[in-house]
Amino acid sequence: MNYRSYIFWLFFRILLLVSTILALAYTIYKEQTAYIVVISIALLYLCINTYTFVKRRFVVMDDFFEAVKYRDFSRWFPEDRGPKDIRFLYTGFNEINRTIKEINSQNEAQYVYLQKILEMVDIGIIAYNLESGDVLWSNDSFGETLDMPSFKNIRFVENRKPELFNTIFETYHREPNSISIALQNESIKILISDTVFQVKEDAFKLIVIQNIDDTLNKNESESWKKLLSVMTHEIMNSIAPISSLADTLQKNLQLAIEQPEETRLELDDLNAGVKTIKNRSEGLLKFAKTYRSLSKVTHLNLQRVKIDDLFNNLQLLMEPSIKAKNISIAFNVTSPKLELDIDTHLIEQVLINLILNAVDACKDGAHPEIKVLVSENPNRDIVIKVLDNGSGIPKDILENIFVPFFTSKTTGSGIGLSLCKQIMLLHKGRIIVKSVEGEGSVFSLVF
Repeated sequence: MNYRSYIFWLFFRILLLVSTILALAYTIYKEQTAYIVVISIALLYLCINTYTFVKRRFVVMDDFFEAVKYRDFSRWFPEDRGPKDIRFLYTGFNEINRTIKEINSQNEAQYVYLQKILEMVDIGIIAYNLESGDVLWSNDSFGETLDMPSFKNIRFVENRKPELFNTIFETYHREPNSISIALQNESIKILISDTVFQVKEDAFKLIVIQNIDDTLNKNESESWKKLLSVMTHEIMNSIAPISSLADTLQKNLQLAIEQPEETRLELDDLNAGVKTIKNRSEGLLKFAKTYRSLSKVTHLNLQRVKIDDLFNNLQLLMEPSIKAKNISIAFNVTSPKLELDIDTHLIEQVLINLILNAVDACKDGAHPEIKVLVSENPNRDIVIKVLDNGSGIPKDILENIFVPFFTSKTTGSGIGLSLCKQIMLLHKGRIIVKSVEGEGSVFSLVF
């Protein structure tokens, strides 16, 4: 602020006082009585004027400090009246009041937000004064969990339920601890933790409780729903090609029965088809057993498998249903000697998932095409790729496709690719995806 005017007038008054005092001393020395009286009156006036000039600033500051003392920040000082230096003070005081009111408003808003958030959570929270027992704050979930009405002092709980009071309020739980408490009609298990904090001279205790039984029941219910969704998805993925292959074999048999002379039944084809159905059925059973404890699997039924045999089996299984949709599919092995130590049934399940996803991606294209290739990298990694020329995967969801139960399909369950990733991790391999929207996708299984 600009105090130059105030300093100037204060200096001017001091200069007048000094000059008047010197003049008074001179007239006394000359014994000029008339001048002595006049100068004395002038000196008295200057002293009163200077005192008033200085005092008015302190009066204004006293008013402001009084307002601060009683937290009265609603007072407004007039900035358009009075001496210029006082107006500067008023402007400064008003600015301080505005700032403090803004800070108070922000603090009140934050308190309201925090209070609403704590009221909405299903975790019980209470804070109370350790000495007096007065409740500083508590949300509804705390009372609901303990089946207690709202109370202002924890002695209310002590009088009604002494055992519960000792367990919750008297016992310290520095680390989260699972305990059982007896309510009116049942016993529930809760997770409880607490901490003590200091506010000025008062000590407070904060207690947090959560009903574990409700949480476990909800999680168990959701887990069962997800498990059923997964099992249904994977079973349907395997049943569809089995049904298609069985239908093809049944038609061939029907023709051979009805027209034995015109239609020759190829026993080798029939045998291969039945064998494929048998293998896939066994694989489906193995999958059901494996998925039931997939998170606990530590041992795989590993076998040395020729990739050429793996592809031949998949081609025989998948080709009829895929070609029926006018989609071209090709299996290509760069070297017939390539072998892998894998659990055949599980890797078949992975490839079936990827191929069916490729079918969904390219079925609406002009010339839909799927390729299943295998190659060996210079570092001796064997890579199986499933390529399609479909719609591709949008960038905004590409990073989430392996997240369990995430799906962009209206009828999808979001577990196919997640399961593929888990199976590859069990084989100590990895699954990689590259996709360009509008051009297609490539899923690579790296062993």
